[in-house]
Amino acid sequence: MDSGAIRRRLALGMAVLAASGLLALAAPGSADAATAQCAGRKVRTLSFSTGAVQLYKRNGYVCAVTLPENPGHRTAMSVSLQARGTRPVVDSGQYAHRAGPVTVHAGHRCVRVKGAVGPGSVSTGWILC
Repeated sequence: MDSGAIRRRLALGMAVLAASGLLALAAPGSADAATAQCAGRKVRTLSFSTGAVQLYKRNGYVCAVTLPENPGHRTAMSVSLQARGTRPVVDSGQYAHRAGPVTVHAGHRCVRVKGAVGPGSVSTGWILC
């Protein structure tokens, strides 16, 4: 194979790679990419003034993600998930798009959820029993 053919194949490969990258960024449903980190079905959305906590459940596991109402700029966010009888699993920091996901194995136990974005927050008692 001559060097011209190698360069053409390399250029074609790079073009295909670049096109697939652009399609992945512009694909429909990419707004749901933040919640795609949790497996399972959405069982509850806990809304509050500056965002929402979304809860997912699958095979005895519960997963939570805090999403801001206005994503894109870094602000203090947190999410905490605790199965009854265990310690809470927490993710907090300065995030632009989400806090979490955090996952606990709840089995058939109740869970307690807390989430915050900036000054707004939500906290539940024992739920999903």
